[in-house]
Amino acid sequence: MRLDKFISQQLEVSRAIAGREIRARKITINGEIVRDTAYKVMPEDDIAYDGNPLVVQQGPRYFMLNKPQGYVCSTDDPDHPTILYFIEEPSAYKLHAAGRLDIDTTGLVLLTDDGQWSHRITSPRHHLEKTYLVEVEAPLDPVLVEMFAAGIQLHNEKTLTRPARLEILDEKAARLTIGEGRYHQVKRMFAAMGNHVVALHRESIGSIVLDEALEEGEYRELTPEEIDSIGLPDELKQHK
Repeated sequence: MRLDKFISQQLEVSRAIAGREIRARKITINGEIVRDTAYKVMPEDDIAYDGNPLVVQQGPRYFMLNKPQGYVCSTDDPDHPTILYFIEEPSAYKLHAAGRLDIDTTGLVLLTDDGQWSHRITSPRHHLEKTYLVEVEAPLDPVLVEMFAAGIQLHNEKTLTRPARLEILDEKAARLTIGEGRYHQVKRMFAAMGNHVVALHRESIGSIVLDEALEEGEYRELTPEEIDSIGLPDELKQHK
């Protein structure tokens, strides 16, 4: 993240004001005055404003966000706004998405600064289930339920997808649960069946379900039960 963006978030001021404060020699990084607004802030940097430390971070953090369309799940992107726009927390730039969504996909995103925990979510070895609401362009054939359960042959893939649970909700809507995370998998599965996904919304990751009280763009901390549900070994449960 650029220094001016970081200062803007920390001081809750505009990017222009943040740049002015930086050029006024009010920012030190690791004890040295920095006037370059484009300086790339690193997690290990010790940053202060007028001698006051801006970052005091204790322990790992875990959040769920109801992601709107139009935002990417990377922490920094030159072309699109990122989901960190919604996160009003100290050192928000240290958080990352544990399992990304496409820019046009909405719903549950988990954010953390605990790399071991997020690896448990994203590692293909763990087959953590994720559930999506899917809207498609053409009517859904009931035979798809059995086809998805048997595995789908994706374009340019050597192996079938793992068995997936498809529940047809109405003519053009379904709920799909998958236990892997191939590139654009949900869209590609329906494309392989000659259909096109027009809307995609993630409802859950494992047993963590998107909080119905969260409006788009809102977030909250995960409960200890939700954090533990990912199933890390006891020695890695650092939050306890």
